Amino acid sequence: MTSPEVGVAQRNAVTLPRVLHAEWTKLASLTSTTWLVVGTVVAAVALAFGLSLFTGPGDVVTASSLVSSGSLLAQLGVLVLGVLVGAGDFSTGTSLTTFAAVPRRLPVLVAQVLVTAAVALVTGSAAFVASVLVTTGARGDAGLSWDVSDPGTSRVAAGYVLFLTGVAVLGVGSGALLRRPTAALTTGVVVFVVVDRVLAANPGAVTDTVRALLPGSGTRMFADDPQLAALAAGPGPDLGAWGGGLVLGGWCAVVVLLAGYRLVRRDLT
Repeated sequence: MTSPEVGVAQRNAVTLPRVLHAEWTKLASLTSTTWLVVGTVVAAVALAFGLSLFTGPGDVVTASSLVSSGSLLAQLGVLVLGVLVGAGDFSTGTSLTTFAAVPRRLPVLVAQVLVTAAVALVTGSAAFVASVLVTTGARGDAGLSWDVSDPGTSRVAAGYVLFLTGVAVLGVGSGALLRRPTAALTTGVVVFVVVDRVLAANPGAVTDTVRALLPGSGTRMFADDPQLAALAAGPGPDLGAWGGGLVLGGWCAVVVLLAGYRLVRRDLT
């Protein structure tokens, strides 16, 4: 027969499902989360729709590139979401309370990654589906076919969602590692947007190689065939669609592991 003390200990035990529930409750209870998700979807869809207004027959654009064009803004939205989750306890001063409840610390980071990835997955899916719908008329007028049964189309859809999910996870890792939202967000924008655009404007063997090894290489997952062919023909490494995804995944793994190391080995300030 289980003693009352053991029963109480079991009921109060810190388990990953309980930490997951706590982190989900924390994230879902914030009004900013809803606004971020809605804003990310609206921004992505608005950009895709806006570009579709200038698309006509004979333009050098494909259905896939038009539908996924909103990723430029969507990645910023999920990056902000991830950074706020990862750095939230440190920026609000609740880190001591959180880790007093979960002394092993790492389950909190794992739960934050999983919860944020789930939200980003839903956000990316909603943004992609909505982008397909709002560009239907323009694609039809421009003669751009969109076949959902085409493996290439499926790859673009999956790649779009996975890329945004990876960016969100990288945001969590950066926020937890740097512990300051401004520093983590600035670093993310520089790496994903500024450095990537500068390197893209200066093609060459070295710059193309560096660009391919940055997390922005994950955009290859939803690049259309002409874009992949152009990348393969350049002086940089030919990673293919999923090779770019592996690069992004590697960045996520390294940054989250570094955040976990600091969380366990360093203080909470």
